[in-house]
Amino acid sequence: MTIASCELPPAALLLKYAQTRAYTDCYVTRVPGCVSHEDFVCAFYTTALFKTERTLLAWFLGRRSTDADVIALAAGKASNFAAWGVEERAQRQLLLADFSGRTRSWLMTQTMEHADGASETLLYFGSAVVPARKPGTGEATLGIMFGALLRFHKLYSRLLLSAARRRVLGNLQRTPGQADEH
Repeated sequence: MTIASCELPPAALLLKYAQTRAYTDCYVTRVPGCVSHEDFVCAFYTTALFKTERTLLAWFLGRRSTDADVIALAAGKASNFAAWGVEERAQRQLLLADFSGRTRSWLMTQTMEHADGASETLLYFGSAVVPARKPGTGEATLGIMFGALLRFHKLYSRLLLSAARRRVLGNLQRTPGQADEH
């Protein structure tokens, strides 16, 4: 399995947005072994692809972030990271809201033990886009830009999770005692 679109798991923190008029999506991939949520968060936000996004956020919005910021976020020691703030944490889940309040990013891990003693971890990534209210009418709308960027968003989401998967697999293949290079 590489990256697949899927329904949100029943306990997903992002589910509350799926139950409203917000746009939500969810992608999943599998990796062998047991991967901690902290390791997944670090891997996701320190890939070369996401570092490009972090650089753009620094240039255009003045929202700088470092790998040390990612490590603190993953460890539960920080509540802000780049353009996001922690909206909610749960066991093996992290839900972030962007500074505008319009988008959410969600990461979750789920480890499964098999009858043969082997284990694998499902890595989930999802997003939500919260509708804005039209001035005057108060009607909820996702906006014209949302529709224009949706195909790019879906591709980018898959690429982000794929990059995180490769990083997690690389970390699993290291010998014990090697330092994790975020």
